Amino acid sequence: MDYIEINKQAWDNRTKIHLASSFYDLQAFIDGKTSLNPIELAQMGDVNHKSLLHLQCHFGQDSLSWARLGAKVTGVDLSSESIATAQQLANQLQLDTNFINSDIYQFGLSNTQQYDRVFTSYGVLAWLPELTSWARTIVNALVPGGEFHLVEFHPFNDVLYGYGYFSQTQPDIENEVTYTENHNNQIETVATWPHPISEVINALIQAGLTIASFNEHPYSPYDCFEGLEYVQDKGYRLQHKGQNIPLIYAIKAIKPL
Repeated sequence: MDYIEINKQAWDNRTKIHLASSFYDLQAFIDGKTSLNPIELAQMGDVNHKSLLHLQCHFGQDSLSWARLGAKVTGVDLSSESIATAQQLANQLQLDTNFINSDIYQFGLSNTQQYDRVFTSYGVLAWLPELTSWARTIVNALVPGGEFHLVEFHPFNDVLYGYGYFSQTQPDIENEVTYTENHNNQIETVATWPHPISEVINALIQAGLTIASFNEHPYSPYDCFEGLEYVQDKGYRLQHKGQNIPLIYAIKAIKPL
């Protein structure tokens, strides 16, 4: 079974749904609203005049938000619908941004460019069967001294909803609707893999990166899971037996000089 093709078809379909959703609020973005959140903005710092590779960029809102902050951005995504939309938005907004339609592994094999920063965020790792090649792609794409930034949903939450925490060779195959409010009960088949945080960190270390920081956060900027409660000026939280559950984790890693 070609799991990459299954997920490509799902994300091609999801892109069309997401463009019309209030979750992504495309018109507000076009009018100048950033799609970036305080967590990644604080972690990444000043990106002006930096070259930036955005892996699994979807239809480019975050990529273009970084470009608005002065970064020279290249975005990569599996979905051809997403990449076509991203390029259309870049042209519309007159932002000099490059988008590449490729799965991460194939991109890693063909890429010869190096960047000051590599960035990826929010719901990306579950779509990858293994992280060794992913981490190798990252380190090869960084200049010496370059930085990798990951902001990801915490797997603790997945465990509470009955998903596995530890790595497995076979994916979880599900028929599900997408996370935006306008899914209209459109069912898609997707394949996902769990990755414990230890696997993520070890893959980056073994690829040759140095972990500069690792942080966990009890608040999500997105209302995309069941049972979340909004807390003013903080975001969405989930409590279990009266205690906050970690919903986001963030890693900064550096390629040695």
